Amino acid sequence: MEPLSVLVFGAGAIGSYVGGSLASKGHHVTFLDRSDTIDKIKFSGIHLRLINGQRIDLDEPQVSDNLQLVVSQRKFDFSILAIKSFDTDTALMDWIPLSRLIPPVLCLQNGVENESKLTNLLGADKVIAGTVTTAIGKQGQAIVVERLRGLGIHQQGNLTEQMYEAFLFADLKPMLFKNADSMKWSKMLTNLVANATSAILGMTPLEILSHPDLYALEIGMLREILAVMKEKKIPVDNLPGTPSRLFAFLVKNIPIPFSQRILKPAMSAGRGAKMPSFYLDLESGRGKSEVEFLNGAVARFGKDSGVPTPINELLTNTLMDIITGKQAREAFYHKPERLLRHLVK
Repeated sequence: MEPLSVLVFGAGAIGSYVGGSLASKGHHVTFLDRSDTIDKIKFSGIHLRLINGQRIDLDEPQVSDNLQLVVSQRKFDFSILAIKSFDTDTALMDWIPLSRLIPPVLCLQNGVENESKLTNLLGADKVIAGTVTTAIGKQGQAIVVERLRGLGIHQQGNLTEQMYEAFLFADLKPMLFKNADSMKWSKMLTNLVANATSAILGMTPLEILSHPDLYALEIGMLREILAVMKEKKIPVDNLPGTPSRLFAFLVKNIPIPFSQRILKPAMSAGRGAKMPSFYLDLESGRGKSEVEFLNGAVARFGKDSGVPTPINELLTNTLMDIITGKQAREAFYHKPERLLRHLVK
């Protein structure tokens, strides 16, 4: 296929992985990020370590920290939004005066509210929902693929067909989805397992899922998500490399003491002793967390739909209180009984 011109907003793990994979196949990829991140990339390049020992090394990738300069000098076929959800509002403020120059956006962010914000600014015809299920980590300066699952794209015509072909050739294992809400909510369902609780308690996902009461808390949290999805008539969809429908069925229908034996190995397989994203956000010291845009979104949609979501509210409020200093981090560190006591109240 003809090389595509792609603008990647965010040169973190997801942006570097997807953009770097495309660049390795001859597509013209420009990475846009903050000046400090761009300076690091200029110094060290972008390095991907894929499955089976494959390597992609971009020693001099095309990078910039100047949005106006980039979009005024080149016409892009599409862009990829791969920033944290808590940075969306700030990014869109920068986009406002340049909105007509922003190319169609494939939104790979976690959460279920970003596409609406993008649509309000750019229009529905320039916003494409997407998701990444491949597990990605970092070792030193390299982005490492830990589990290759794939990438989802909301099917919307010729451009998404081109994206699919480009991603397929770059071994990103794409899938096309007809229902964007189903794709995004199903990803959130699987993304939230032992995420907020790990950050609050400083415990690994394996430790949490091995604790009977914390496991019950996780199942309760997931059942709230499924209840909101049911009320909003959003079906669970299987994601790339992820049997989300079976997972949802087991979460909803199997009694907790029995489901722990079945689900614990599967739920911890992708994380185990690895700390999840909310914990890493907390450790970064940036004072921000995606919990507001994931568990918090469940609580907001639940309130609007008349579906009780006390566990998602508890996890959101507790973690945000820790981040903002209203609660001492040490107050919950390895103290599950304190978190559980708050739910009873």
